[in-house]
Amino acid sequence: MNWESKNYSILLVEDNKLNQTVVKFTLKRYGYTIDVANNGIEAVDKCKEATYDFILMDIMMPEMDGIEATKNIRILENGEQYTPIIALTADIMVANEEKCIESGMDAHLSKPFELEQFFKILEKLNL
Repeated sequence: MNWESKNYSILLVEDNKLNQTVVKFTLKRYGYTIDVANNGIEAVDKCKEATYDFILMDIMMPEMDGIEATKNIRILENGEQYTPIIALTADIMVANEEKCIESGMDAHLSKPFELEQFFKILEKLNL
């Protein structure tokens, strides 16, 4: 799969400015369009206004965490559309990964992530 030929529109939900910068820098090299939400509330609002190929969702955020944001996004979709959501977390415990999947997320990626891992998840999700 040639990831450089994809023209992904991505919502990055991350409260840490440094992490935002690193992810944007890493993925923009591939020509991807990246929209940023600083917390779960902003993520839900952005999903009301636009559609994305997938969402990279931090788990631990103020105001509304990634688990709650995912649940709200799934309610918004109401079975009419489906946006894959990939959890981003520094917590690599298996229990945390299971909690992410149970909340409606499609995959789990540990921070900081390596591109090879990221692309394997995209392939697994048929993106």
